[in-house]
Amino acid sequence: MNKTLYLAGAAAVGIAALCWAQQPTKPTESKSRYGVGASLGGKRPFPDNNPWNQDISKLPVDPNSDAIVASIGPDKSLHPDFGTVWNGTPNGIPYVVVPGTQPKIPVTFEYPDESDPGPYPIPPNPPVEGGPESKGDRHILMIDRDSWILYELFAVQPQEGGKRWQAGSGAVFDLNSNKLRPAGWTSADAAGLPIFPGLVRYDEVMERKEIRHALRFTVTRSRRAYVSPARHFASRQTDPNLPPMGMRVRLKADYDIAGFPPAAQVILRALKKYGMFVADNGGNWFLNGAPDSRWNDEEIDTLKRVKGRDFEVVKMGTVITK
Repeated sequence: MNKTLYLAGAAAVGIAALCWAQQPTKPTESKSRYGVGASLGGKRPFPDNNPWNQDISKLPVDPNSDAIVASIGPDKSLHPDFGTVWNGTPNGIPYVVVPGTQPKIPVTFEYPDESDPGPYPIPPNPPVEGGPESKGDRHILMIDRDSWILYELFAVQPQEGGKRWQAGSGAVFDLNSNKLRPAGWTSADAAGLPIFPGLVRYDEVMERKEIRHALRFTVTRSRRAYVSPARHFASRQTDPNLPPMGMRVRLKADYDIAGFPPAAQVILRALKKYGMFVADNGGNWFLNGAPDSRWNDEEIDTLKRVKGRDFEVVKMGTVITK
């Protein structure tokens, strides 16, 4: 099977504002330091000078921005691909925070040549994207909070009752480092990027009320190319008007967010300051996040008012096509 194709691919405002104002003025943190969807208490993955954490609000617009946005869909809505529950399973890409003492489990890979061998700290009954019976991407994301290491797996299946696991690919990221994967390597993501840092998370939006990093989104058609910090492409199409993996867009500075609920405003402010990376093939303008039973789906869905034409492409560096 061609590896590239395999890895290609997800209340009224016034009342909402009043409820927001009644929240504690100081940031709160979930009671548990570990577990599914646990809060990181404001700790940000990767060093401050990492591309994920870069303020790109003042950078120039790419000269081909209009054509690229047109290829994705200027009239298509931003689609929040996360929330509470969808089709009976948690809606979004889940993650679990584990301690440094979490036992590590052997993992074998369908594509070992571009996978970090592990073992991986997979807890019992880990949260699998789409649920245990999912036939989708089946990611498992694990953050070792004590060692500050991120472990990510794609297309996972338990073997021998979870004594070992089979996966399509896997990647390990030192969250204290700016080190990228080798050029041309995938990760648990088509772009060769980490997934977790680009998710919209409840602890940031609702507890901290601030997202201090870039987000991730998908497009239906991508280019056979990537730009840093991405390391891998997942397409055969060479049209220069298609977005390469790792391309970053931002919400235009003059886009008025005043009419959105406070939670949505947190996300939109991040899209103006940090933008979002093309990370995988999927639905156009699908903004990825982590599921949480506490999300207000109606408030999150107001993000669909934003259209593709409200974004612009941040000027790209060297485009890698080989």
